[in-house]
Amino acid sequence: MKHIKVIDLLNNTKTLQEVTAKGWVRTFRNNQFIALNDGSTINNIQCVVDFENTAEETLKRITTGAAVSVTGTLQESQGKGQSVEIQVTKIEILGDSDAEKYPIQPKKHSLEFLRENAHLRVRTNAFGAIMRVRSVLSFAVHQYFQEKGFVYVNTPIITGSDAEGAGEMFKVTALPLDGSAPRNEDGSVNYKEDFFGKQTNLTVSGQLEGETFAMALGQIYTFGPTFRAENSNTSRHLAEFWMIEPEVAFNDLAANMDLAEDFIKYVIKYTVEKCEDDLKFLESRLLEEEKSKPQAERSEMSLLQKLNFVLDNNFKRVSYTEAIDILKNSKPNKNKKFNYIIDEWGADLQSEHERFLVEKHFKCPVILFDYPAKIKAFYMRLNDDGQTVRAMDILFPGIGEIVGGSQREERLDVLIEKMKALGIEEEELWWYLDTRRFGSAVHSGFGLGFERLVLFVTGMTNIRDVIPFPRTPQNAEF
Repeated sequence: MKHIKVIDLLNNTKTLQEVTAKGWVRTFRNNQFIALNDGSTINNIQCVVDFENTAEETLKRITTGAAVSVTGTLQESQGKGQSVEIQVTKIEILGDSDAEKYPIQPKKHSLEFLRENAHLRVRTNAFGAIMRVRSVLSFAVHQYFQEKGFVYVNTPIITGSDAEGAGEMFKVTALPLDGSAPRNEDGSVNYKEDFFGKQTNLTVSGQLEGETFAMALGQIYTFGPTFRAENSNTSRHLAEFWMIEPEVAFNDLAANMDLAEDFIKYVIKYTVEKCEDDLKFLESRLLEEEKSKPQAERSEMSLLQKLNFVLDNNFKRVSYTEAIDILKNSKPNKNKKFNYIIDEWGADLQSEHERFLVEKHFKCPVILFDYPAKIKAFYMRLNDDGQTVRAMDILFPGIGEIVGGSQREERLDVLIEKMKALGIEEEELWWYLDTRRFGSAVHSGFGLGFERLVLFVTGMTNIRDVIPFPRTPQNAEF
């Protein structure tokens, strides 16, 4: 008999039919009650075993973590907590699990312990919920852009350009690392002898390539892995993460802000509607976790309240200059409570400043725009004041920056000047400059770190807990 998913069994109103379910044992109580889960839902189905007529050897093998197949009659449940249960007539052990050695016991585990068992942590309620939410969010991203007529573009993972000018990139090479690589006369490595004939890296962004496609297809988006070789061990950074990057021809900064806000609201709304059970569980998990914190550090809103707050409120749009004035005159700045004191215009905002603006001052998501040119990338459109660029960042409660974007510099002469000032060789980006030589136009785009979005929607506090196998300094396990 074909097995039926647990989610479909729990939603089934047609009882007294014979069904087969397959999954993993969460718990087995009193030699009688199996809590069975197959990953289709956070909820288990109770399977009631007739232990008097089941072989002792089989009962011993029904342990936490074991994979089983049960066949029986779907009935209205006699107990509390579930509407239906299976009265088991046949049970088959598909895969044993040694109860003494299985790491994911039915008890509370620390997140640190679960990270060390990332290959099994998805069998817990929390991580099953997080990964289902991540999957639905991912689908919502594609659905939003496809509905709006965007073209999905796959930009290269191996690239010769550094879009951010960050310099913190993973190098890609086929040359030997034992010191025998071919050298130039000055002793530097001769990358002309390498696989691609030049120095290459793992991409930090698909933006530059994305722009070239937007200037032909009108509106495009990328959604793929990006890499940063930052030796950063914070709860907000990963060395490998996923990035969503739309680029739109003929959009100015205002239209770019509109698009980003509309996009974020769409994907959150879609996920709230589709992941009700998982989000309710994650909300209760968060409430439980917050009980151990001092009252002053607890969130003012529950998880679902926070998500609905984003949906129900317009994002506050504030210029960088206005934000600096607010921060300069804020209590934590005057009382020297910030780690980075704001004393002059031009400062690069840290996450403590971003979170103050969102959580304490405006108490809603904030879009900062018109940043100083000196702290932003070369491709951002220079304003007429010659000091600021048409950049924008979206700041979220608990996260800080979730989106970074800008109107792109469409003027060839200005772009070349900016590149010269930063020492970026024209011949390195000749193809990028061509988009300004042939049919240039105003265009804009942004990048959203997908894991930061998942972090916000799930209420988790460490980015390592919202990606299946986190890649961080000194950690490439699994």
